[in-house]
Amino acid sequence: MSLTIRPAHPADYDAVARITAAAYLGAGHFASADHRYMREIMDVPARAAVAPVIVAERDGAVIGSATLAVHGDEWADIARAHELEFRLLVVDPAVQRSGAGQAMVEWIIAKAKAMAGITSVALTTGESWHGAHALYRKLGFARAPERDWPIPENGKLLLVYTLDL
Repeated sequence: MSLTIRPAHPADYDAVARITAAAYLGAGHFASADHRYMREIMDVPARAAVAPVIVAERDGAVIGSATLAVHGDEWADIARAHELEFRLLVVDPAVQRSGAGQAMVEWIIAKAKAMAGITSVALTTGESWHGAHALYRKLGFARAPERDWPIPENGKLLLVYTLDL
């Protein structure tokens, strides 16, 4: 089974929206896809119009995605001037733990290293996403608890990890 990480194309957007909904709703972060934030992140054409979206594709099927941002971008939450931030890293729940998430993070790290002025990678993750935490630590990311922040709607804590390049 070959895995390719590449920029998303318009033909991928429905799959990205479906996987995003499955990952977020399946993890219990929101009760329904009608939540304001869910509608925002599932509008992949609008997201891709202003931020790079990548996908993980295995044997012709999109199985994961992530969104990239730098400081000042519309989709940047925490990026500082020298950081590449990634957000909304999701893998289809049917194939989680298959290596797609790790491959996307490794691709993002390589991309960051090739970008002028970028000296670190940053991300935010849910407090209860323990599998993701383990992956980020395995790839060399360190917690940056001074940058953690709460979700305004529900007060759940979002954790920040960074990797110096």
